[in-house]
Amino acid sequence: MSTSSPLLFALPENQVMTERLALAIGAEVGELSVRSFPDAETYVRLKTDPKDRDVAVVCTLAEPNEKVLPLLFVVGAARAQGARSTGVVAPYLCYMRQDTQFHPGEAVTARILADLISLEAQWLLTIDPHLHRISRLSEIYKIPATALHVAEAIGSWIRAHVPQPLIIGPDEESRQWARLVATTANAPFIVLRKERQNDTHVVVTLPDTPSEEWRTPVLVDDIISTGRTMIAALVQTQKRFPTTRASAVCIGVHALFTAGAHDAMLAAGAARVVTTNTIPHFSNGIDITDPLASALRRQWTATGTTDRAELQAVGDAETRVQA
Repeated sequence: MSTSSPLLFALPENQVMTERLALAIGAEVGELSVRSFPDAETYVRLKTDPKDRDVAVVCTLAEPNEKVLPLLFVVGAARAQGARSTGVVAPYLCYMRQDTQFHPGEAVTARILADLISLEAQWLLTIDPHLHRISRLSEIYKIPATALHVAEAIGSWIRAHVPQPLIIGPDEESRQWARLVATTANAPFIVLRKERQNDTHVVVTLPDTPSEEWRTPVLVDDIISTGRTMIAALVQTQKRFPTTRASAVCIGVHALFTAGAHDAMLAAGAARVVTTNTIPHFSNGIDITDPLASALRRQWTATGTTDRAELQAVGDAETRVQA
């Protein structure tokens, strides 16, 4: 591999995705050592020289508290050792739910994490971050930050694997996303009304719509964590469409899955639970390597040819697909 080719470093548990990306874009996977000292501090060593090379560090940030510091250390080491550019590929981006102060004294963790990553990296690439009150990542990141959306990949999977689908979005904020999934799947869609009672309890209702009892319900969401939203939606779906109660499909972009969540969704009536491979899980059935590789290729092209304002426009253009 030429020393001028891009260089990818994989944090632990990210080797498979990193190798797929490297194969897709003709990059080298660098050798990296990350381990803990007896006192739990993190040791990092780059065994592949990053000098004068475009470097990306791949780390999906599920269960992030033990991953964020090693990620920052690897990016910082690459920058200190002469990398031409340094970036972060985080297929799942953590700490986005706390994007404002809901109660006095709360930490706005989305902004704090953005500040930390912006200190070391020159750009960020992620997939379908949980954007609500923040409409695009450039509002909190001081570096160009691209939010890639995979609704079309999900829609293509549905079109190929689900007969006569009816797309069901989890809440009103998902309307445009659900519409794009439905358009790609060549299917109608509806959106649930959701009221969250607390961290683990939600109440959902189906809107009054013409009957689609003969279709296969496909519930789509960006994150599946406790599965409570999906379970509540499954219950309502089975009441509305009793003839399809054995065929409902649940699809999520990010497979966070707290303990027992996957099995609870199956017990609630899901015939199948499918996720993308932004977070490794046995439910992964939708591969997003190709769109991620294309975005990474565009990112490196932009890094070498444009100024910061133009580079940020690359990220904002991706975000506006779903804004």
